[in-house]
Amino acid sequence: MSYSKLNLPRIPDAIAHQLETRILEGSLKPGDRLPAERELAVELGVSRPSLREAIKKLVSRELLVSRQGGGTYVTDRLDSSFIDPWQQLIDQHPFLQDDVLEFRHLLEASAAELAAQRATDADLQRLEEAYIRLDAAYLGEDRSAQVAADVAFHLTVAESTHNALYGHLLGSILRLLHEHVRRSLREMAVHPDTGRQLMKQHQAIRDAIVERKPEAARLAAQTHIHYVRQRLSDAARSEKRQQRSLRHLS
Repeated sequence: MSYSKLNLPRIPDAIAHQLETRILEGSLKPGDRLPAERELAVELGVSRPSLREAIKKLVSRELLVSRQGGGTYVTDRLDSSFIDPWQQLIDQHPFLQDDVLEFRHLLEASAAELAAQRATDADLQRLEEAYIRLDAAYLGEDRSAQVAADVAFHLTVAESTHNALYGHLLGSILRLLHEHVRRSLREMAVHPDTGRQLMKQHQAIRDAIVERKPEAARLAAQTHIHYVRQRLSDAARSEKRQQRSLRHLS
């Protein structure tokens, strides 16, 4: 009796596959530096030559970037290839901001719903930590810190879907809107209750996910983005009125 040969993966290929998985699931994020070679080899239980071959393979595929004397990093190419052509367009054509928010409305509603169904205990812990950091940021006056905490909270929700595309796509959208969100928070800060309203909305999203209520999570995310869109619309109208008044004075 003859038997067909088993197609076992080569060790470097298996290592490369493991690192790819970490990049896709978000445990290795764009810009992250890989642990030192010796440390990573011990963690994976492989030899350093096999690890070096795997890293070289991923560098050739532009998933990792090696810097002379500075270690190896996860590429931002997965995000930048999406962000780069859109960033300038949004800066030059403000009407696109509402289109992006509309898309974010659809994406985040689905992400919150899936997170309520799929989040693990570890995800819920990370979500709670992100919420605490966001709450602390809104108690302060640092707009950059508020933006960073806001992005981190929504990205944690996306990663809790355990869908690689949600994590990377929403991450790209959030980075695309980074400057837009920073400007929006500054404009909305003139309203004393804005921070409180935003935190109530984030709390509703968190609570629905923790309580495993998918429909409530979807609704909470939709309510949040609708509020942001409405406030931005109000700010835009106020800016136009101010510009008309200035023209009358000139």
